[in-house]
Amino acid sequence: MASLGPSIDQLMEALRCLPGVGPKSAQRMTFHLLERQRDGGDLLAKALRQALDKVQHCERCRILSETPLCPRCTDPNRQPDQLCIVEMPSDVLAIEQATHYQGQYFVLSGHLSPLDGIGPEALGIPKLITQFAENKIQEVILATNPTVEGEATAHYIGELAHAYDIKVTRLAHGIPLGGELEFIDSGTLSHAFSGRATL
Repeated sequence: MASLGPSIDQLMEALRCLPGVGPKSAQRMTFHLLERQRDGGDLLAKALRQALDKVQHCERCRILSETPLCPRCTDPNRQPDQLCIVEMPSDVLAIEQATHYQGQYFVLSGHLSPLDGIGPEALGIPKLITQFAENKIQEVILATNPTVEGEATAHYIGELAHAYDIKVTRLAHGIPLGGELEFIDSGTLSHAFSGRATL
């Protein structure tokens, strides 16, 4: 690829660290910032630097936070006996926006994947076991993604929670609200059928 100079090449390469950004997208972003949005680029650089300097993981739930304990972990109105386990911080926001859940969270920041070298330590499982041992949690809600890795992770954590006599529940999977059976894929339909509930 022809070079326009080391600074431009470096910016294009840096932008490729973002998910879904390939060479062409990085090139478009670079030209847009340099040709039309220099003020926006400066604002972006300052916001990114500030976030990188200030944001860490909450010591208890592992969500991104500017304080050692995030606002959810220090909120006295949240129920300390329910713990919802999710894969990513974005999952917490999705649950908060769609439900009235008022318990606590634990963010794994991924799922078990031995082939990629992601084991229990990388997911903060020792910290989770410490919370189980405190005997404050009565229910663990497994909200990992319905993928093979997500299911394996949920099963692993469920077994750990059972060892501490903690009730374990799993988010229901199946037919979306407003969905029609003829348009549902066979895997989803099979899962929904086997997990049917009594009315």
